[in-house]
Amino acid sequence: MANKQSSIPFEKMMIVRTVVLLIAWFNQFLVMKGYSPIDFSSEDVELGVTFGFAFFASIWSWWKNNDVRYKARRNTQYLKNNGLK
Repeated sequence: MANKQSSIPFEKMMIVRTVVLLIAWFNQFLVMKGYSPIDFSSEDVELGVTFGFAFFASIWSWWKNNDVRYKARRNTQYLKNNGLK
């Protein structure tokens, strides 16, 4: 008798998150032992943070102000057709 749970595949993002977590744990272990496997200067960290902030802010504002998905475009068209927008 086959186990039904074994036929359910893993989600790809779950695997990615697990791998990233394992890398972070390994990096933390190396830091605790006195090694610096990921060597960043303070300027590199500042550049990364400001770039990340600008990138996510621009993506978020673009997504919120545009009907990107089909469902959003359909709903906007419905509102226009009925004089609600």
